[in-house]
Amino acid sequence: MLLIDAHLDLAMNALQGNRDLTRSVYTIRATEKGESGKGMGVGTVAFPEMRQGRIALSLATAIARSTGRPAPNIDYDHPTQACAIAQGHLAYYRALEEQGIVRIITNRAQLDGHWRDWAAFDQAGGDEPPLGFLLSMEGADPILSPKHVEAWYNAGLRAIGPAHYGPCRYAGGTGTELGLGDMGPDLLREMERLGIMLDLTHLSDQAFWQALEIFGGPVLASHNNCRAVVPHQRQFSDEQLRAIIERNGVIGMSFDVWMVSTKWKAGQDWNFDIMLEDIIPHVDHICELAGNAGNIAIGTDLDGGFGREQSPADLDTIADLQRIPELLQAHGYADADIAAICHGNWLRLLRDALGD
Repeated sequence: MLLIDAHLDLAMNALQGNRDLTRSVYTIRATEKGESGKGMGVGTVAFPEMRQGRIALSLATAIARSTGRPAPNIDYDHPTQACAIAQGHLAYYRALEEQGIVRIITNRAQLDGHWRDWAAFDQAGGDEPPLGFLLSMEGADPILSPKHVEAWYNAGLRAIGPAHYGPCRYAGGTGTELGLGDMGPDLLREMERLGIMLDLTHLSDQAFWQALEIFGGPVLASHNNCRAVVPHQRQFSDEQLRAIIERNGVIGMSFDVWMVSTKWKAGQDWNFDIMLEDIIPHVDHICELAGNAGNIAIGTDLDGGFGREQSPADLDTIADLQRIPELLQAHGYADADIAAICHGNWLRLLRDALGD
C-alpha cells in the first residue's frame, strides 16, 4: 500500500540533529550511540526506510520559532534567526532534489505525475522514483511579515501552520489561550490569496476559531488526534474536528504516543505499552463524526523531537507503517476506506489545493 505522511520534520533532523538521512536508520543509530539528548540513538526515520515503507509522498517541514522563550535548536532570540534557519531547511530539500533523491511537488500536474510513477513502480517494479516532498512550515515565526509570504510561496512552500508551541508571532499555539496576533489576519489573507493551505495543528482554541473565520481556503490538521480519546489542549475537540470535516479538510493521525493513549504517564521516559493499534480509536472517532472515512489520514510526526522511546512500541522504523492497512482491515475497515486513509484522502485534498 502506498502511503502519504503529512508531517515529517526531516530538515530539522538533518541540520539541527546532524543526521545524514540518506543513510539507514540503523547506521544513524550506530553513529549516535552514546550521545546524550532526547531521541539520540533511537531514531525511526531515514530515506531508505521511507522507501521501504512506501512513503511515496510526505509533507516535509521547515520549523523554527521565535516566541521570546529561546530553546536550543528550535526557538531563537530574533525572527531573523528563525527566518534563516527555515530558509536553510528549504535549501536542504532543494539540495536533495538536485541530487535526484527527492522530488518537490508544487502543483497538481507534478502531484499527478509523481503518483503515477509510484503506482507504476509499486505494480511492476523497475527504477524506484524519488521520494515526493510537499513543503510545509510548522509555526510561521520565520516569515518576517505577511508581505513576505509570497517569497516563501515562490520558494515552494504550500502549507503553513501559523503556530507551534507557545506564544508564536502570528497566533497562540499549544499551551496558550492566545488568539491571533496583530499580523495573523494578514498572514491568513495572503495565504488564501496565494493558494497556501492552512494547517490548523497546534493552534490554541481561540486562534483556531478566529483563523477559520478569516481563512476560506483549504484546511488540514497535519498531525492531530482527538481530545475525546486523550484529553489535552494539544488535541482537537469534537467541535473543532467537525469544523474541519465541514470544510472537507483532512486530519492526520499523529504517533507521538502521549497523544495516542492515556496509558502514557507524565515523566515516563520509555514507552513499552502503547502500540500502533492504539491509534484506531482516534480513527474510529473521526469516522463516526464524519459519517465516513473521508477525512482521516496519516501524519505521524515520527522523530519530531523524539525517537523510539516515545513512538509505538511495535514500531522500529517508519517502514512499519505498512502494518496500518492490516490493522484497519482487522478492525473492519473496507479496502476502499483503507486506501483512502493511507493515501487517498490526502491526494484528494492536495489535488484540490494545488494549482495547475
